[in-house]
Amino acid sequence: MKRFIGAIVAVFLAWSVLDFLIHGVLLQSSYRATAHLWRPENEMNMVLMSLVTLTMSICVVTAFRCFISPRSLANGFKFGLLGGLALGTSAGFGSYCFMPIPLSLAVSWFFASLLVLTVSGFLAGLILSSEN
Repeated sequence: MKRFIGAIVAVFLAWSVLDFLIHGVLLQSSYRATAHLWRPENEMNMVLMSLVTLTMSICVVTAFRCFISPRSLANGFKFGLLGGLALGTSAGFGSYCFMPIPLSLAVSWFFASLLVLTVSGFLAGLILSSEN
């Protein structure tokens, strides 16, 4: 159970740091250029965003633990890569289909999701591989 909780915490922290770097730093100019699409910063609900990140972390680690066998670093990487492709396609290009965002932002969201989920799967594999 300690490894399971540790994996959730590691994924949550990694996801939070990557989200800050990607959305809070790297994509700031894209978000400023499309400011009419977003809530003003003072209306953004960061507590809810943290709960969303925690929920996603719990789901990723639980899915890896329950459905991947053997649990290994390599399988964690593959699991994260596949999840990243799925989430990235949905978050990036799915959003582009109905939101007036630039294609460059959709591509950025695709690669951001791919990176975050791949790192999450890698961490789950790293931490949970000795549970086999």
